[in-house]
Amino acid sequence: MLITVNGKETELEREVNITGLLNQGYVEMQEYVTVQVNDTIVQKNEYDGFIIKEGDIIEFLYYMGGGNCP
Repeated sequence: MLITVNGKETELEREVNITGLLNQGYVEMQEYVTVQVNDTIVQKNEYDGFIIKEGDIIEFLYYMGGGNCP
């Protein structure tokens, strides 16, 4: 099955949910990542039941805070 992960085409050998994809090492610090599938943010409580499908576009997003306003 061919999907796109963070802009790179990736082939999966079998069907997987978001939790499984995270566990395959695509991200560091899983507790801080937000997952977007086909331009839709997926809630963490949906990861186990959300099955990745052929052609899906997955983005792993990290939101960083900080900086200094003058």
